[in-house]
Amino acid sequence: MTELILSLEGTAEGRQIALWLALLAAFCHAVMSALQKGRFDPWLMRGGMDLTYGLIALPLVIFVAPFPAAHLWPFLIGSFLLHSLFKLAQGAAFSRGAFTVVYPTSRGTGALVSIALAWVLFGETLAGWQWAGLALLITGIGGLALWNLRYVTMSRETLAPALAFAGLTGALVALYTSFDAWGLRASGPEPFSFIAWFFLLDSLLMPFLARHRFRALPRADLRPMVLRAIAGGVTAWISFGSILIATRIGNLAEAAVVRETATVFAALLGWLILGERSRPQQIALMGLIALGAIGVKLFATAS
Repeated sequence: MTELILSLEGTAEGRQIALWLALLAAFCHAVMSALQKGRFDPWLMRGGMDLTYGLIALPLVIFVAPFPAAHLWPFLIGSFLLHSLFKLAQGAAFSRGAFTVVYPTSRGTGALVSIALAWVLFGETLAGWQWAGLALLITGIGGLALWNLRYVTMSRETLAPALAFAGLTGALVALYTSFDAWGLRASGPEPFSFIAWFFLLDSLLMPFLARHRFRALPRADLRPMVLRAIAGGVTAWISFGSILIATRIGNLAEAAVVRETATVFAALLGWLILGERSRPQQIALMGLIALGAIGVKLFATAS
């Protein structure tokens, strides 16, 4: 796997594969987030999912992945801190608002920050008509947030703080995506080692915080919760693994924007899994976000 990642880095083929990986990451992140927001307490579910992907990472760290070089530890520790803050903010948002309200806001808010950080850290930016796609995406994000604030009645008393936490979540997504990409590129010829150790370290906090909620879980709910946690943990591996590889072999700004198609997946999953109904105006604005992200990919293909 390491050889394949290195062979694709900096190539036109790698750039296109990175965009498809970002799309896969978007879908998988929407799935794991819908599972977290579903039937069970979101803090409990996040703890179970993190425990699952930590257990997946453990044998890889023991038997396969080399011990990280000394210069990678600041990146691994920084990633752990940023992801921990992200999980706390997301849990706060999920505890206060409906999935189809807070998730699109959280996924979309970080697009501009991601692009700015890609430019500052790596000298990467969008080009030509890709900016038109970004403009559509930002219009959809802003319009969706304003529409929700004005018209959504469910959990009305906690809607404003839910959207505020969702916005903070989006900013933290942008920060950890850029920081993770920086660390992965600093890993040189051992990107897989960075990925495996990232997952192991990232799994440590939330199971500890959720342990008392797990003890209070009724026995009848134990098996369905565990099954959902396992599904979410496996999906998290695919989601975060895909975006990490995408930012190594492709353009960070493009990958970050394409990942915002998660908003459309969120609308579908909110309806299918959570029974939440989105109004036509909300669906149209989510579609605008997806159209902008797809535009960034299409214009990248044409350039």
